[in-house]
Amino acid sequence: MGAAPGTAPVLVVEEVRPVAEGVRAVTLRAPDGGALAPWTPGAHMDVELPNRLRRQYSLCGDPADTARYRIAVKHEALSRGASEYVHLFLRPGTALRVSEPRSTFPGRTAPGTLYIAGGIGITAVLAMYLRDVRDGRGPALRYAGRGRAGMPFLDELPGTGDVVVAAADEGRRLDLAALARDAADGTEVVACGPPRMVAAVEETFGAERFGPVHVERFRAEPRSFADDAPFTAECARSGRTVAVPAGETLLDALLREDVAVAAGCREGVCGSCAVTVLDGEPEHRDLLGAPPGRMYPCVSRSTTEKLVLDL
Repeated sequence: MGAAPGTAPVLVVEEVRPVAEGVRAVTLRAPDGGALAPWTPGAHMDVELPNRLRRQYSLCGDPADTARYRIAVKHEALSRGASEYVHLFLRPGTALRVSEPRSTFPGRTAPGTLYIAGGIGITAVLAMYLRDVRDGRGPALRYAGRGRAGMPFLDELPGTGDVVVAAADEGRRLDLAALARDAADGTEVVACGPPRMVAAVEETFGAERFGPVHVERFRAEPRSFADDAPFTAECARSGRTVAVPAGETLLDALLREDVAVAAGCREGVCGSCAVTVLDGEPEHRDLLGAPPGRMYPCVSRSTTEKLVLDL
C-alpha cells in the first residue's frame, strides 16, 4: 500500500454503525476481499472522503483481522466537513482512498504502561491497551468522557484489569495529580484526547521520575513563530528547484510544481508528509518532533536560504 497522491489504494465501506452517541464506527475492506496491509496497535491512516476532504483516523480494530480496518468518527459540532459527511452521507459500498497505516507511537511499550484516553481519543490507545492485556504486561487504562453514552467501545474493555472510567455525568473526573502521586517510578504514559487534557498529561508526567510520555493530538495547538522568510527547495532526485515565498507552505509550493508529496493533516500532527533533508537547516514547526534528517513540509520551513530534499 502507498500514500502517494493518485496511487493510494481504494477500499470499500463494509459497515457504518453507531457505537456511542455521536460516534460511528466504519469498517473497511479490500474490494476483492483480500488481505490488507498489516498495522501495529496505535497506528492511524489517511482517509480521503468522496467530498475530497482528507482526514487521519486511528485504527481501533483488531490487528489480527487482516481483512478489515476499523475507524471511528465523532460528529463534531463545528465540523469542517469530514465528520458531518461520515455521519450523514457515508454508506456501505462507498469506495474510499486510504494511505498505508503508520504510527507515531512506539512499537512496544513497557510493562505497567498507563494509558489515558479522553473521549474519542480511546481510538488511538484501545488496540495498544488490549494488546498489553493479552500479553500479560499489566497495563492500566484511565478513560474520561462527559458521559458513558458518548464514550465508544466501553463494551470492548475487559471485565478484569486496571480500568477506571471517569464519566463526568456520574461525578467522576480524571485526577491527573492523584494518578501521578500513585504511579510507580519509571511509569510510561500513552495518552490521546482533547488538547487541554494532552497538555496536562505532558506537564503532570514530565517529571524526571517517570518514563517516556507518548501522546497523539488530533489538532495542533496555536503557537507563535518568527515571520516567514522566503527560501528555495532543491529536489535532488527530480532536479527541480522550487521557490517558497513567505506566506506559502513548503508542501503547497512543492505540490504547486507537481512534486508528489503525501498530504494529510497539514497541521504537523500526523506525519504523513515527512521528507528527507539532504542539506540545509529546517525550521521545525511540527508537534511530532521530527527525527534527524527529516521534516514535515506542511508546517515547517527553513532557517537557511536553501534546502536540498530527497525528492
